[in-house]
Amino acid sequence: MGKLDVNAISIATSIYRIAQGLRNKMEREVLASQGLSWTAFSLLYDLWIWKSMETRKLAESAGVSKATISNITNTLERKGLCYRKQDGQDKRLTYVSITDQGVSVMEELYPMFHQAEIGLVSMLNADDRRLMSDKLRVIIRGNGFEKTNKKFFNKGGIT
Repeated sequence: MGKLDVNAISIATSIYRIAQGLRNKMEREVLASQGLSWTAFSLLYDLWIWKSMETRKLAESAGVSKATISNITNTLERKGLCYRKQDGQDKRLTYVSITDQGVSVMEELYPMFHQAEIGLVSMLNADDRRLMSDKLRVIIRGNGFEKTNKKFFNKGGIT
């Protein structure tokens, strides 16, 4: 094995720690009020943006299996936040749509979620946030990660 790139190790480890910390913080401080997991929130967020999505696309967007989407959808349906509907032409396809109650939950949660995002980076000044955002986009694009999360990259999120 060649010489270790300590900076590469540090960057990758830091990104992982930040991602895990962000997920845990959001679940504990924001999503718990509605009894939502990170993945359930992600699914509900997609539905809030797109109104309705086919289950395979939801799974792809969330980076989870169709079985996971099915389980989460069951929970969200019980809460009255979404519903499933089979495609009229192709019975193999199922769409998940957000309910009015789901929209209300997202309208309540998202401002709190965004405030927590701001808090996460509050120790950085505006220039540092912009630079970090740019550098993270380079890593995302360089590894093709935007392809696994197109909903965010193409719908007003990271460009």
